[in-house]
Amino acid sequence: MSQETNAVPTTKYYQKNGVEFEEDEFGLFTDPTTGQSNPVRRFTWRNASNITVQVITYGATITTMKMPDVNGTVNDIVMGFNNMEGYLNPLNPYFGATVGRVANRVGYARITIDDTTYNVSANLGKHQLHGGFRGFDKVNWNHHVNGTQVTLSYLSQDMEEGYPGDVVVNVTFELTNTNEFFIDFKAVSTKPTFVNLTNHSYFNLAGHNKGAEEMYKHIISINADYTTEVDENSIPTGKLLPVGGSVFDLRIPRVLGEVIHKIPGYDGYDHNFCVNKASQQENTFVARAVHPPTGRVMEVYSNQPGVQFYCSNSIPEDPKKFRGDAGPLQRLEGKEGDYFKHGAFCFETQNWPDAVNHRPSDEDFSSL
Repeated sequence: MSQETNAVPTTKYYQKNGVEFEEDEFGLFTDPTTGQSNPVRRFTWRNASNITVQVITYGATITTMKMPDVNGTVNDIVMGFNNMEGYLNPLNPYFGATVGRVANRVGYARITIDDTTYNVSANLGKHQLHGGFRGFDKVNWNHHVNGTQVTLSYLSQDMEEGYPGDVVVNVTFELTNTNEFFIDFKAVSTKPTFVNLTNHSYFNLAGHNKGAEEMYKHIISINADYTTEVDENSIPTGKLLPVGGSVFDLRIPRVLGEVIHKIPGYDGYDHNFCVNKASQQENTFVARAVHPPTGRVMEVYSNQPGVQFYCSNSIPEDPKKFRGDAGPLQRLEGKEGDYFKHGAFCFETQNWPDAVNHRPSDEDFSSL
């Protein structure tokens, strides 16, 4: 489903409960499957606390999140790009995007539904990551504006990336005057299928371009007693590991720079934490990040059972710090210069990775 063709570049303004809302055009997207070019719309919220958030229809993507520090200095705290060329860059690591049809990993790119096995697209070696080659992050969504709420919609057709069923997905975004930013996911399918959605924003509360030095100063806490054990390819084994006594124990806030290089087999976190949930339906506190030098604080709440804590380990190394022998380093140019490894973190609230291939009878996945 492509963006409606009657979208226009003019700006529309709206204000409600102290929140200013604006709609304009971000650029153009040419759908590679149809060859049709359509406008990418941009939506901007500003509230009384001088917080600004921007979302575009391409990938249902958060592009900007500006907030003041304790001195009133405003910085953009999410990684992203200034134009469509950046978001179309093959090196774009899902900056701010809505990820689906199934976020995270699907082991061996294979699922089974009602005794029927489906081979989904394998875009990560033998496995699938974040929905395949053309996931929800790589399409231009339809939009509907209701006051200061924006609902983006996409029709994922039957067998897209190998998944059965037509699936209509709606994602609703809204900024409030109490400094809350809501993301609400809903999906309806015509057949039994799997859907696991998340937002993939990369945060650095010091500023999106402040790099690893400031990222390491963050104090991180995650409400989880367990992580999902993974094999050498980051595919869950079906077992849970208690976090107690390990670098995964973030129940007590820890300075990121003191633990990020101590993770067995990884230089940086890229792990699913099993959220301690009080209710399967209501939102639960998931995680908290604090950047003491700026005084900025972010808390995450969700009704999902897991959160993938990721520290941008795969973004290119900073050549000023890199000491390896990997040849020429790739560049990832962001809004204000290059982005580098460990320059931001993600809290990807979602179901557990590869949950599509694990059942309640599995040893430790019984709490799903």
